[in-house]
Amino acid sequence: MDWIALDWSVLISIVALLVCVASGRVKPMYAFPVLAIIYLVFDIVPTDNFLNAFTNPALATLVLLLMVSLAFERSRLLETLANQLLKGSERKALAKLLITTSTLSAFLNNTAVVATFLSHIAKQKHIAPSRLLMPLSYASILGGITTLIGTSTNLVINSFLISAGLPEFGLFELSKIGIPVAVICLLCLFVFRHLLPQHQHDRETSSENNYFLTAQVTSDSNLIGRSIEQNQLRQLDGLYLIEIERQGELIRPVSPSEMIHEHDVLIFTGEITKVATLQHYPGLRVGDDSASKTLNNNLVEVVISNQSELAGKTLQSVDFRTMFNAAVIGIHRGDKRLPGQLGRIPLKVGDALLLATGEDFKNHRNLDRNFHLLSGAVLPKVNTKTSTAIGMAFILVLTLAALQLMPLFTGLLLLLCGLLATKVLNLSEIRRRFPFEYIAIIGSALIIAKGLTESGAASLLTNAMTQLYQGHSPLIAMIVLYLMTWALTEAVTNTAAAALAFPIALTTAESFGLPPYPFILTITFAASACFILPFGYQTHLMVYSAGRYTPKDFVKIGSLLAIVYAITIITLLYTITIPD
Repeated sequence: MDWIALDWSVLISIVALLVCVASGRVKPMYAFPVLAIIYLVFDIVPTDNFLNAFTNPALATLVLLLMVSLAFERSRLLETLANQLLKGSERKALAKLLITTSTLSAFLNNTAVVATFLSHIAKQKHIAPSRLLMPLSYASILGGITTLIGTSTNLVINSFLISAGLPEFGLFELSKIGIPVAVICLLCLFVFRHLLPQHQHDRETSSENNYFLTAQVTSDSNLIGRSIEQNQLRQLDGLYLIEIERQGELIRPVSPSEMIHEHDVLIFTGEITKVATLQHYPGLRVGDDSASKTLNNNLVEVVISNQSELAGKTLQSVDFRTMFNAAVIGIHRGDKRLPGQLGRIPLKVGDALLLATGEDFKNHRNLDRNFHLLSGAVLPKVNTKTSTAIGMAFILVLTLAALQLMPLFTGLLLLLCGLLATKVLNLSEIRRRFPFEYIAIIGSALIIAKGLTESGAASLLTNAMTQLYQGHSPLIAMIVLYLMTWALTEAVTNTAAAALAFPIALTTAESFGLPPYPFILTITFAASACFILPFGYQTHLMVYSAGRYTPKDFVKIGSLLAIVYAITIITLLYTITIPD
């Protein structure tokens, strides 16, 4: 780096990181660690600082919180609560949903809360799911801003505070700003509920005409007595044989050696419009609906989770049928059913898959990591007594932490040990759901922030901020910081946005000679301002296809919430935290 000063090299590297992540070509999970390793190799960050970043107390607390939240995904408490919320008129159901979701999300991982309510909202019939699922996602975000543990973003910022040697947030330190903001935005969402879309869900009307077609083998067919492979039924143009109905029972999966019998009903999925392909097989009567009832009892709808290993891959490349003992017969992305050969479509987080499942589908251990179940098979639940005990133990941990009688980390660690000892959770489940991505991004971001300081790049930023804001009010700086962090949140992820904005918040405070907390709080709340686009936040992706939404649906009501949220945040922060 002799040809360019070290401080400028670090600044350029961070700009390059931002460009790579924002372009979508490189995932934050890879981009952040690569830059952190570069800083280590070039001795910008010492080895001990590199290692310490991954043992940050706030990061460790976040990991424990996510692990403990797994128990709530299997708890009957949330399931029972969800059933009660959806009773009554749409207006009452929406009010109860907003209040309950935001309250729970203040203390529980919002993904677990949304996942539980998602399946119940999707399955009920008296209110269109699109009227409730978007508010569900927004309420989980607004509840998350009210406490330290409400969202991972708050804990990420807390980890930066600890790394910078600043006092960390208390459990309810964000509440004096977060609660008023959440209340105002939830009221706004309820008052303007007429803007919520009214999409008629096609799940109840799904049939072989929409997702699959059937063809019965007639008694004079020359296919009888020959295998699937011999009849070349596995290499059809645009169609895929998923099951065979034989005397009221389904044969699945269909092996190449399976023999064709008289009166078998062959069930195909794929490009249903290519029905003419089957006309080349004499003795197949297309359109027989005798298998319809049997097949519909065997359908399960799932949404691909943000932890899924399927994202970015095709069904063929992962051998989906073998992995889950299920065949995909339809893919929805938002309000659109994807056409074409399903096996060749790259999957995305939030895609809704309609599956024809095998008998042991619900026993597959990788279901909870890859999917949120909307209908059909359900994961094992812990009984009501155990669920109550888990809830009480969690409340006790939070109470002790709030009263400063026991560190939150210690309480969560003891609770996790208790969950393992009582076999509510097991080690294989912990390994399967361990948040490696969070650790990689946050730990690496702490290293990059350290590199800013060690290289002198932070001083460059401070000088630049001093020049930029000379003669201006701190209010202008807070607005600029907010807009910058909000743009990053919508473009990348809230975790990455918080990581990139934190050093700038610190240098902005230094340029004004003010305490850092007003500016740090600005980016903390701005990093959770994921309202307008459905692609930047995991709970939005969870409800996107399930509610058959379009990006326009989110923009319409999300823009209103974003404006109200921003004005309220900036006003309260400037009034309360900036000294006269």
